[in-house]
Amino acid sequence: MHTNLKPVAAVAGSLALAASLTACGTAAADEKVVTVYSADGLKGENGDGWYDKVFKDFEKETGIKVKYVEGGSGEMVQRALREKSNTQADVLVTLPPFIQQADSKGLLQGYEPEGSDKVGGADKSGDGKWTSVVNNYFGFVYNKKELATAPKTWEELLKGTYKNKLQYSTPGVAGDGTAVVIKAMHDFGGQEPAMDYLKKLQSNNVGPSSSTSKLAPKVDKGEILVANGDVQMNFAQSRSMPNLAIWFPARDGGRPTTFALPYAAGLVTKAPHSDNGRKLLDFMLSRQAQQQVSEIGGGFPARTDVKPVDANAIALAELLQGVDVFEPDWKDIDKNLPAYIDAWKSATGS
Repeated sequence: MHTNLKPVAAVAGSLALAASLTACGTAAADEKVVTVYSADGLKGENGDGWYDKVFKDFEKETGIKVKYVEGGSGEMVQRALREKSNTQADVLVTLPPFIQQADSKGLLQGYEPEGSDKVGGADKSGDGKWTSVVNNYFGFVYNKKELATAPKTWEELLKGTYKNKLQYSTPGVAGDGTAVVIKAMHDFGGQEPAMDYLKKLQSNNVGPSSSTSKLAPKVDKGEILVANGDVQMNFAQSRSMPNLAIWFPARDGGRPTTFALPYAAGLVTKAPHSDNGRKLLDFMLSRQAQQQVSEIGGGFPARTDVKPVDANAIALAELLQGVDVFEPDWKDIDKNLPAYIDAWKSATGS
């Protein structure tokens, strides 16, 4: 989702390992290992995230070791693209529109995991190239200690109250930063009015940020008052950040809106451990793993037949009450994203 590509400490050297395994030819296919490239947000800072639980259970059940590398959605796709002639990843997990970008660049092979028939049509590709494993929604955060009530509208963020107290991650680099442009274009009714607004907002903006996850701590400390994010990540962060609260901007006189921003997974083309990748995808969509999405990960199950009733699930459902959920035209966004990002850069002088 975000940037600052970093191998997780516990699996440092996984890329080198994957490369050496590939060099072994047919021996690589027999290795009890699977390499995952993923957007960040699902692995806990203290080993308490959804990935931590799922990977541990998967390894215990199958004996297959999960090698994990995380970074921004865009960076993960670019990394896999650079390695296309010597593939090292088996499973790729990113946010839209980067999962569509990966597909259009030939990085994904068709595989429909067990349980994917229970995933809604909008949350998977029609040709089996990818499927959501954790559902999620775009949102913003604010400091509930410094602000008596949450901001309600985009227009409110133009006020002097937010001068140098507002920041959002960089569109085109961070998945959630790209989501700012997508939501603005929807809410304001097109590219031109959205860019007009973001140009005005720039006078209050602290500046670019390659990582969305780094903004929430700044909001919690009161260094800034408002930032972008996403529900799953910010809900999980709020456990250790007591001043953090989630909200969804509306247009003046309108209703708040959001859109689904799921973690979508696919099997990488020419994956060195394809069979192990398939097993992991099956496992992530199993009822057991999906039941843990809210309780452990602070997200929403991808399977529509899994309906958790834990405290997190209830709180997450309440967050979305009264919020209109729209469905972006991901094909259009995948096709025209460079033009939209260029328009944003031109409008904001970034």
